[in-house]
Amino acid sequence: MAADDRPQIYLITPPAFELEVFIPRLGAVLDAVDVACLRLSLAGRDEDAIARAADACRMTAHERDVAIVISDHVKLVEPHGLDGVHLMDAARSVRSARKDLGADAIVGAWCGASKHAGMAAGEAGADYVCFGPLAETALHNGALAERALFAWWSEVIEVPVVAEGALTPALVADLAPVTDFFAFGEEIWQAPDPVAALKALVAAMG
Repeated sequence: MAADDRPQIYLITPPAFELEVFIPRLGAVLDAVDVACLRLSLAGRDEDAIARAADACRMTAHERDVAIVISDHVKLVEPHGLDGVHLMDAARSVRSARKDLGADAIVGAWCGASKHAGMAAGEAGADYVCFGPLAETALHNGALAERALFAWWSEVIEVPVVAEGALTPALVADLAPVTDFFAFGEEIWQAPDPVAALKALVAAMG
């Protein structure tokens, strides 16, 4: 696959991290591999911690011309200079987020393995939809996003599609022709060397 035809890389932060440790690791990854977008995806509800993480991650991303979105916290996008929001409720909040943030903001939607949810999100104005996970994990043993869903979507729908969740080099190689983005998170952050882990996944695109 030619480099220009390769899917783009979308990074997801760990659900919890210490800024002093994570920000240098994030910078090293962004310096090593061309990344299109970063998602701040913290599990907690500590607004002060999320705000500090948003500012630090935004600076690190924007210094390298990487867009940054935040999971669900629509109200934090503008105050912290973020580029948009990633919504975890499929299509339900897309219209209101678009109204709040304006036409130029990025609004993405997680749609699980549901073609219907993806189509609804696209019709509501989402800039991209995420389908996943691609394989069962300890935290997920429900419906998986099959290759056929990505193949159909990439052929029929213009809204960009992101493959996310439990990605392996084999899955990356298989899905590369039918997805626009690969979202990598725990796949690299749990590795001893995140840069090497990400480069291995990128290499699998062919």
